[in-house]
Amino acid sequence: MRTLRLIAATILCVATQATRADDIEPAWRASALALVPAGYVAGTAYRTDGSTGYLAVYPATSNDPKTPASVFAARQALVLTLTPDATRAVSAELKPRTDPDPNNDDTDFAKLHADLAARRATLPEGTEPCDLGAWSIDKDPNGLNVRAEPSVKARVLGTLPPPYRLKLGGAENTPDGGWLTEFRIIGFKDGWFLIEGVKPPGKDYEDEKRYPRNAPKPFAGRGWVAANKVGANYANGYARAGGLFQAPFVDARWMPAQRELGGPIDADGGPKRLLACSGYWGLVESHDGVRGWWRALCSNQVTNCS
Repeated sequence: MRTLRLIAATILCVATQATRADDIEPAWRASALALVPAGYVAGTAYRTDGSTGYLAVYPATSNDPKTPASVFAARQALVLTLTPDATRAVSAELKPRTDPDPNNDDTDFAKLHADLAARRATLPEGTEPCDLGAWSIDKDPNGLNVRAEPSVKARVLGTLPPPYRLKLGGAENTPDGGWLTEFRIIGFKDGWFLIEGVKPPGKDYEDEKRYPRNAPKPFAGRGWVAANKVGANYANGYARAGGLFQAPFVDARWMPAQRELGGPIDADGGPKRLLACSGYWGLVESHDGVRGWWRALCSNQVTNCS
């Protein structure tokens, strides 16, 4: 059901996002940049209403993994007074942003995020709700510890196995690096991901009848894993590709970023690091060192997630 809701929302916003990626900024935006308050970063100039302009702005710390932005938090806009011909901004005021932008596909995803927000009560206090596919990248032969709380001092509930090199006499599909252990990320707090739905490494990709009974059996419940031991692939979240957003909104500042083997990032391959999450967004670091938000991450190990 979650997948069907996501597909429905993404279909609604494909055409809109494709158009917006090529939108021409209004003439007044250049002069508005000088009026952006300290501690904020300008995004899209999303509306002009006569002699009033509206500029999306987000805290400068939005892409800092120590203080990541939340897609559930109240937003603000810089409301600008323009010259009569609407070509230049002359003054500005930071105001709460309450009016939806009908051309912004965040409006479609807001329905999905509202469902996630409703689940906050089922998560440990202070946990940011998320919904992303991911896997363990920990190569420790003892496995990745899954803990009861987001702390290295917390009780270990179980482990997730390191990459598993399955051997079936040549009939296996095992990648060179071995199968990774996949799971769903359902929350984030203080550098830790709350996970559930762990799958035995490679079981979904091999012949189920021949999958060894002595294969590693990961901890199957809910628990916390360190964010620096988690990876994922980019999925198609129907936001602008080729780069990352400074905050988890499609009207935040957009920054070009590169794939591991070069070329603009897309739904093929994954980031260098996964740092945090909020809703359907992941805060990542690209292979060329750009840190920002990408909407939708997955854990498919045999094909891309387009």
